Amino acid sequence: MTEPADAVRRERMRRWRLVLGGPAEEALGAAEGRDGAMDDALAALYDAGEPDGAGRTARSAGLGASAPKVARWLGDIREYFPSTVVQVMQADAIERLDLTRLLMEPEMLQAVEPDVHLVGTLLSLNRIMPDETKDAARQVVRAVVDDLEQRIAQQTRAAVNGALNRAARIARPKHADIDWDRTIRANLKHYQPEHRTVIPERLVGYGRRTTAVQRDVVLCVDQSGSMAASVVFSGVFAAVLASMRSLRTSLVVFDTSVVDLTDQLSDPVEVLFGTQLGGGTDINRALGYAQQLVTRPRDTILVLISDLYEGGVREQMLRRVAEMTAAGVQVVVLLALSDEGAPAYDHENAAALAALGVPAFACTPDAFPELMAAAVERRDLMAFAARFADG
Repeated sequence: MTEPADAVRRERMRRWRLVLGGPAEEALGAAEGRDGAMDDALAALYDAGEPDGAGRTARSAGLGASAPKVARWLGDIREYFPSTVVQVMQADAIERLDLTRLLMEPEMLQAVEPDVHLVGTLLSLNRIMPDETKDAARQVVRAVVDDLEQRIAQQTRAAVNGALNRAARIARPKHADIDWDRTIRANLKHYQPEHRTVIPERLVGYGRRTTAVQRDVVLCVDQSGSMAASVVFSGVFAAVLASMRSLRTSLVVFDTSVVDLTDQLSDPVEVLFGTQLGGGTDINRALGYAQQLVTRPRDTILVLISDLYEGGVREQMLRRVAEMTAAGVQVVVLLALSDEGAPAYDHENAAALAALGVPAFACTPDAFPELMAAAVERRDLMAFAARFADG
């Protein structure tokens, strides 16, 4: 066997040894050095207490209930694995080893890798978290929020402002309102070579710039436990939209009760700590409150973010949606606003909403700015949802 082929074989065996853990030691050899440390970190999470084929426990490793031990383990995995893998392992540790209680200790929060799912877990613990831990928890949430704002803010503002400008376009603009770039593009077929110029047959322009509010946006967010990641993204997007003077943005969160967080939108961290993940769901009640916020139906976009598992009065919920759409409100339902793909949701309610002309689909954060732009321009949101689902 040639040396390159032998190196490839050894690397393949090394990887399989790390994947299979201790039970593969006899066949593939012991993990040593850095590989041994990585193997121990993986074993502490994935092999603890799991019997092998002969009924024996594969390893004696585990994280137990010791905060210092867990904090060291968190430091180890951050050293040995990339951040994307660390986030998966943290989420698995919280689920498999029931580390929720330990997350209420400051030394644990200083050791974790901040991510959206961890923020969701911390928000669910908000009401029972001791005071000495809340500052550390806020630092974790702040780090994630700042990262998300850098990721989405510029794209969101550009998409929405562009849509507002296009929506204000007029066909017979005054000279000061002519969009020369678009006018030239629209009239390129009328280029006159002998004059080396374009003779425009149609002028394209925009309405005069205004500082007035052009659209009202109402985000109505389900804060049941299954919607944790969506709550985090929704809070950040709401804060970004609220920073735009051309929009009047409201944020309403709900379970079986309704809380209006609009007055906190200047600080998305405060918004997130104003939520209370968990509990039941009364979509009808939330839509009843949101309906009261609608004063200019044809200039209002209502985004309901929910998996549609209704604990309230279903018929009245659908009736409210029908009333708002009939009045001209642009209503769209996001089954999730996260990177996780389509969640479990109530298919019957989604179908009933589709029959009313209201799309219901899972949306990634990267696609949300385009969705808002489509709603601002009053494009066909059913077509947008179908295209997004196909893509």
